[in-house]
Amino acid sequence: MTYLRSLAPDAALLQVFHAYPHVSRPLLDLHELILRKDSPFSVAERELMAAYVSGLNGCAYCHGIHTATAEAFGVPAGLLAEALTDLDAAPVDERLRPVLRYLDTLTRHPARLTEKDAEAVFAAGWDDRALHDAVMVCALFNFMNRMVEGLGVCADEGYFATSANRLHQGGYSGLVPTADGERGAGPSEGR
Repeated sequence: MTYLRSLAPDAALLQVFHAYPHVSRPLLDLHELILRKDSPFSVAERELMAAYVSGLNGCAYCHGIHTATAEAFGVPAGLLAEALTDLDAAPVDERLRPVLRYLDTLTRHPARLTEKDAEAVFAAGWDDRALHDAVMVCALFNFMNRMVEGLGVCADEGYFATSANRLHQGGYSGLVPTADGERGAGPSEGR
């Protein structure tokens, strides 16, 4: 149930985007840049990071949608739940494990990050660009988790799968509302 009185009680994030296009256009453009454009990380890995951060924050809406989206891009079903339960035992790619540890610390205890944490990411074979991109995914989803929770946006698992399918097919640019509140080119529905 959204807390915004101007929207229907069951409004999803897409309706919030359309109600506030002046903010949502640049925000969705940022999503497209961070999650879909060129990066050392695959789209699946970035969606996995988004779901992981959202899971750490307990944001069921973002965690559900981005878990389903990561799975649509090839992340094995159940991997995110295992990673959140025990990252060391989860069947996560060894190169990605220190990145997820970094994102865990950045999300839960940002002031505790040290150069040693970054060195673990570099030792796994990632470069400066990769660290930057991972931090951007983390920062974006800490922001989005607070936006979703602060506005009272929620949905059920059926919506997660539908939204994930749309994000898989059309990315984030298709969700951008135009000045008159209509969606831009791309899928007819979204997040």
